[in-house]
Amino acid sequence: MMHKIWIITQRELASFFDSLTAYVMIILFLALSGIFTWLVGSNIFLTGQASLDVFFGIAFWSLFFFIPAITMRMIAEENRAGTIELLITKAVTDTQIVLGKFLASLLLVAIALACTLPYYVTVSQLGNVDDGAVIGGYAGLLLLSAAYISIGLFASSLTTNQIVAFLVALFISIFFHLLFDVIGSSFTGMMGGFFSYLSIRSHFDSISRGVVDSRDLVFFLSVILLGLLLAQTMLSKRNWQS
Repeated sequence: MMHKIWIITQRELASFFDSLTAYVMIILFLALSGIFTWLVGSNIFLTGQASLDVFFGIAFWSLFFFIPAITMRMIAEENRAGTIELLITKAVTDTQIVLGKFLASLLLVAIALACTLPYYVTVSQLGNVDDGAVIGGYAGLLLLSAAYISIGLFASSLTTNQIVAFLVALFISIFFHLLFDVIGSSFTGMMGGFFSYLSIRSHFDSISRGVVDSRDLVFFLSVILLGLLLAQTMLSKRNWQS
């Protein structure tokens, strides 16, 4: 099973670079994060403060927009072109297809984040860096990305139109990214706590401080598994109907 998943992962990752999607995403991500980290959103060089908080803050928003753009074609385009049937005829299950596409997207994000490691090296020259917070920040971005990738794959499985898939992924993600936090702050007691728990911001902030809390891990894993399960279910349904 893992062999077939890895083959699909390699295929999808190669398609990112063949279509220039990977290069565009990485360059734009580095440009945005670099400008806001070093020039616009921070005065690191003036204060000499050894912190990557500004970078993690801008990456939190950048990935929110970039990931739906990455995932919008993953299943929608396959369904539109009919190439998804070719994969199925090669004794590849729907679960393997979804997992392969998920891992390819996550690897692309991981590559983009790895390209920002020089930020850490530069900042560490200014003073003592909280390594736990840096590790937590990158771990939080990866978990956040995995959650949004699973949502994006589900959105892509709903349609054959890439733009629709992009908009649906944004619509669903904005609840976790912003609206649940706003709703949670509007209520008190159990209701407020429930909506606050559904907010990705609260869990990301917790992990980015270097704090490992099982509640945060359970939240991210639950969103990831739910998104992948829904994507697999929709893919199976479309294949059964066709």
